[in-house]
Amino acid sequence: MNESTRGTANISAIRKGPHPGAAQLLPNKLDFSQAPLTMAWEVTRACPLRCIHCRAEAQPIRSPNELSTEEGFSLIDDAAQMGTKVFVITGGDPLARPDIYSILMKAVSTGMHIGFSPSVTGRLRGDALDRAAEIGVGTIHISLDGAGPETHDKFRGIPGHFERTLLAIRHAAGLPLRLQVATTVSTHNLGELPRIAALLEDMADSWTLFFLVATGRAGTKDMLSPAEEEQVLHWMASTDFPFHVRTVEAPQYRRVRSQMGLAVYPGVTDGNGFCFISHLGDVQPSGFLPVTAGNIRTKPVSFYYRDSDLFKSLRNPALLGDPCGSCDFATICGGSRARAWAASGNPLAGDPTCAFGAKFATPKD
Repeated sequence: MNESTRGTANISAIRKGPHPGAAQLLPNKLDFSQAPLTMAWEVTRACPLRCIHCRAEAQPIRSPNELSTEEGFSLIDDAAQMGTKVFVITGGDPLARPDIYSILMKAVSTGMHIGFSPSVTGRLRGDALDRAAEIGVGTIHISLDGAGPETHDKFRGIPGHFERTLLAIRHAAGLPLRLQVATTVSTHNLGELPRIAALLEDMADSWTLFFLVATGRAGTKDMLSPAEEEQVLHWMASTDFPFHVRTVEAPQYRRVRSQMGLAVYPGVTDGNGFCFISHLGDVQPSGFLPVTAGNIRTKPVSFYYRDSDLFKSLRNPALLGDPCGSCDFATICGGSRARAWAASGNPLAGDPTCAFGAKFATPKD
């Protein structure tokens, strides 16, 4: 098996269904220049796991410079007032903070849809998930990175972690909230994606595929080749999943859907519909694009999201470098800004991981 097909022999093992109809870009009722659809706050980087892909390079103990409870409350208020619809509490391991339930209660009180992304550590017992549901959290996010313990436990760096993760997923599936399961797509689990999907069939409400970015502990050796990524995206678009499926750092999925005649929603990408707040208060386009516009200890997040040069540039497809800038799908895809930054140090550069972009940029005879 050559490099372009490595680990993909069983990629079509999930049932497929026809997708008739012409491509259409569905209307976006949100103004991403004024507020993100989703904002994520990394409340801590403390986490006992040793995940090989960790973008946060998690550490055993909490930083003394983390945002305080009061600073977090101010962030949550600003996010709600500017019009953010979804607010995600993530980490590290958010349960490492003793004030985490107060933070969740504050966030729920604003009326935003609250996502909670706990790590599967010794702190994540059933009562922790129950309490989050009682508070009113709308979505629980749990990561599963392999179809069995050999792959998942190696990925997470902890023996027995796969079984503990499945227990957490099963428990969350029985709660009155949405269960989102995330998988980081990499060379380590490429051939297992259909089996991971099958495991989730009767439990998950949505499956998010994070396409690995070479940042933090992750390296380029862990990333799919452009051809492999293209194959996964076509498999996703042609598969009849029993739950909602979306991508992170692979906006090319919208291009693939459009090419297949499927409806396409306007894109949420780094800095354009999405905003990330680090544990120290730095305002960034995403956790995978750790370029900082400023810090909320100086000015509110609404200022940086709306008015900083960094965020405004990421919302302007005319500024994208080629092949993304000259691509016919620039407005619905635009390439991964995090991958462009990881490869070149320029978040507006062309995305080097796109097979279609490389083909598009090749001069014709």
